[in-house]
Amino acid sequence: MVTRVVIVPGNGCGQVEQCNWYAWARDEINKISGMECILKSMPDPVKARESIWIPFLHDQLLCDKKTIILGHSSGSEAAMRYAEKYEVHSIIVVSPCVSDLGMESERISGYYSRPWEWELIKKNTESIAVFGSTDDPFIPWDEMQEVIDNLDPDLYKFTNRGHFMSNSFPELIQAVRKHMK
Repeated sequence: MVTRVVIVPGNGCGQVEQCNWYAWARDEINKISGMECILKSMPDPVKARESIWIPFLHDQLLCDKKTIILGHSSGSEAAMRYAEKYEVHSIIVVSPCVSDLGMESERISGYYSRPWEWELIKKNTESIAVFGSTDDPFIPWDEMQEVIDNLDPDLYKFTNRGHFMSNSFPELIQAVRKHMK
């Protein structure tokens, strides 16, 4: 049974309380009986290096089989790479990608330095959901489609949400409720 959700923000978000929908989602998830939602500023928030974020998720935020990791943008890649190594209840990824998009600032994170272990991600999770929007200005749809094709997730596809940088995100709370089971 799920007892916690850990929100992993996108890179560049040093003060997570003021970024996007993160604090709003934390507060909404904390209203669900028996649930705890963790929202912490990540170490190395600009570069979002895998070598720092994965140990932080494991050793500090204690992600385990009772955890849903909810990742946005670079946080999605962290959630997927985490699930390659460790069992978690579920991952919910928002605006995920599979390559550095030709950007050095993304390449240095380390997430894209090797092939994705799709079968391990599926084996180490009970469920997976992907949120994506075809009008995302940062992540081309074909990047998200590769995640969808390889993970066969519950898909929440939009045409008008961009990079999901709003102050609230009601559909996300519905997905968390669904994946708690």
